This record gives sequence, structure tokens and C-alpha cells, in this order.
Amino acid sequence: MSVVRHNLRSRGRISPAIWLVLPSAVLMIFLFAYPMAEGFRAAFVDPDTATVSLRNWDRMVSDPQFWAAVRNTLLLIVVVIPLQFVLALTMSLILQAKPRGSAVYFYLWAIPLAVSDLAAGLVWLSIFADRGYLNSVLLSLGVQPFSWLSYMSPGTQFMAVATAEIWRATALVLVIVVSGLQGIPKEYDEAASVLGATYWQRLWQITLPLLRPSLQVALILRTILAFQTFAVAQALTGEGFPLLVGETYRWYSALNNSNVASAYALVIMGISMLTAFIYLHVLRDQSRQVTS
Repeated sequence: MSVVRHNLRSRGRISPAIWLVLPSAVLMIFLFAYPMAEGFRAAFVDPDTATVSLRNWDRMVSDPQFWAAVRNTLLLIVVVIPLQFVLALTMSLILQAKPRGSAVYFYLWAIPLAVSDLAAGLVWLSIFADRGYLNSVLLSLGVQPFSWLSYMSPGTQFMAVATAEIWRATALVLVIVVSGLQGIPKEYDEAASVLGATYWQRLWQITLPLLRPSLQVALILRTILAFQTFAVAQALTGEGFPLLVGETYRWYSALNNSNVASAYALVIMGISMLTAFIYLHVLRDQSRQVTS
């Protein structure tokens, strides 16, 4: 009877757990749900007639910079992210081998994490500028200097932006991969070594399958952040190398059109969510194949 009475009394009370979750829920609503709803509304509302319309999307697609921004953003992701993962995995395996001074290597490689996007762009601007360090070295070697960041050379513009982005963001992937390697029991690798497996066999059949969850997290996070690349390209090329986030900023700030900027933002969010879904689906299927 006492248990029944306690249950009846507790039905009329609010669970204490709700008060713990409530601040986070309110924060999520104000920081994410409300701005997202306003973004959807602005993207699909004609600013002149205040009616639902696709006018903002038509202006976005008809903008000559739109397709160039889509191409540059996707190309940057396709080139930069694989290189970052190869570099991060190589550096992580070097750290796992624990050579002399490995702790120093880790801190040196993690330094870019403390550098902001704009600061990284300015650092590489001092290298690739017409009178920068790179042209100074070429001139001292008797080689004709080159205008690396000129709008007449889109290939070298892309190379400069990709190089700066690889230097700036590889450290993020490195930290995630290193933490994943530390969670893999050493007994698996030692047992495979005793059974005669080579280093590459242990890497492909033991280390990488067990590291897949960490690689999945790093891949999703790094891809989403790559879609937000803006300050590095802005510092290096200005508007000479358009990216989706840069065009969003241009429409919102320079052209004073928040509606078209919201359409750009929804495109970025949609592509980011699609790539994250693909990563989750593909890597999940692969992990099932490994365990089966």
C-alpha cells in the first residue's frame, strides 16, 4: 500500500530530471531551433511582397558566383580531406611508435589548433604574396617570381588555399585519431605479430577496422567544418576564389540581402547533412562486414 501511495503522489509531481534538462533545452531552442526556423522563413519569403516564393533561390542560382562557389567548395573538400586524413594517420602512427621526442612532435603538430582561420590565412598570405617569402626564395635562386594569388591563375589560388587549409585543420584530425589509437588494446597487435602478420597486415586488418569509429567522427566533423571554410580563402584571395560561406557573407553584408544569404546557408546545411548521412551509412555497413 505504501508503494501505491508513493506512486500516486509522484504522479502529480514534476520529475527533478526535467529541471536538469530544461536549461539545455531552452539553450538549444534559442541557439539552434529559432535561428533555423528564421532561416527557413527568410529563404522562402519574398522580401517585397512578404509571400512564400522561390525568388530568393532563383536569384541565388542565377548569380554567376554561385556555381563557381559550389565547384570550389566541393573541389576543396575532395582534395583537402583525403590529404588531411593521410597526414593525420601517418603522424598518429609515428607517435604510436614512440620515437625519441614524440611528445615534442605532438605539441608542434597541434600548434595550428591554437591559430584562428584568419590568422592562418594571413600567415600563408605572407608566404604566397607577390613580395612574400616564397617569391623571395625563388628570386634568390634565380627563378622568376610568380603571382600565386592572381585571379588569372585559379590553379595556384586553389593550391594556396588548400595548402593553408591542410596546415590549419590537419591537427584536429590528428587529435581525434591519436585518441582513437590509444583506445585500441595493444594485445591485438601483439598477438597478430606473434602469429606472423606483417606491419601492413596488422595495420589494414586490425588497426584501421578498430579505428573506424574515430575516423567516422573525424570525417563527419572535418567535412562539416570544411564547408565553413571562409576566412583562409578571404585572407589569401579576397573574392577571387569564391566559396559558399563567402558568398553567404557577401549577400548578407555587402549586398544587404539576408533572404538570399539564408538560401545559401540552407544549401550549406543540406549538403553537410547529406554527406554526414552518407558517411554514417557507408562506414556502418563496412563495420558490419568486418564484424560478421
